Amino acid sequence: MKLLKKLIAALVFFPVLVLASEGGHPLDKAPDLTNDLAALQNGAKLFVNYCLNCHSASAMRYNRMQDIGLTEEQIKNNLLFTSDKVGDLMKTSLSHKDAKDWFGVAPPDLSVIVRARSSDLGSGADWIYTYLRTYYKDDTRPTGWNNLVFPNVGMPHVLWELQGVRTAKFVEEKDPHEPGKTVHKFAGFEQVKPGKLSALEYDTAVADLVSFMNWMSEPVQNKRRQLGVWVLLFMGIFVVIVWRLNASYWKEVK
Repeated sequence: MKLLKKLIAALVFFPVLVLASEGGHPLDKAPDLTNDLAALQNGAKLFVNYCLNCHSASAMRYNRMQDIGLTEEQIKNNLLFTSDKVGDLMKTSLSHKDAKDWFGVAPPDLSVIVRARSSDLGSGADWIYTYLRTYYKDDTRPTGWNNLVFPNVGMPHVLWELQGVRTAKFVEEKDPHEPGKTVHKFAGFEQVKPGKLSALEYDTAVADLVSFMNWMSEPVQNKRRQLGVWVLLFMGIFVVIVWRLNASYWKEVK
């Protein structure tokens, strides 16, 4: 009975999550920089400085970042700010209770968030890339921020110092499907306070961050793809050999 109640609650709550996460805003294509070590290293720096304060990546260890060209000494000096050790999991010191009290819900673990956000609208990398670039100032929200991809999001804009402060412009247009009704349509952003980075620099920084999160979701993905190519080549050669052996064998039988 308890299991049944949980399933019913999940089915009731799930559509709300889907609607809230989609927001009706189209997703931009995220650059794939998972083969660019410099981009991944910059993404790791941004992740540790801006994401790891509240979010954990509990399936990832700091020393795994040696795979993107960082030495153990560089990880210690640049990416460890607490008593954590290089071999420790990437966890936050923020407790579940405090997070729920401050944000209304505990921030999700980001270990495989890129995979979790994948949908028919686009990849998880596309979702996060667009999400981090569509924040705008909204004084009606408790955090003072809102988002086009995730309307009424509880997370504040942690990268606002880099991007600056923007407001969103909306217009009322006639609904093409229902005469007499209007729809609230996004009409662009207005920069009201510059950030530390230009628009292009900010987009590049977000691309680096998203690429690191994409790599983090499966650190061996590039090796897997390379191995897959060799496996297909082997299978192709093997099929040719088997085909010729089969022809040679049946020639004698006939």
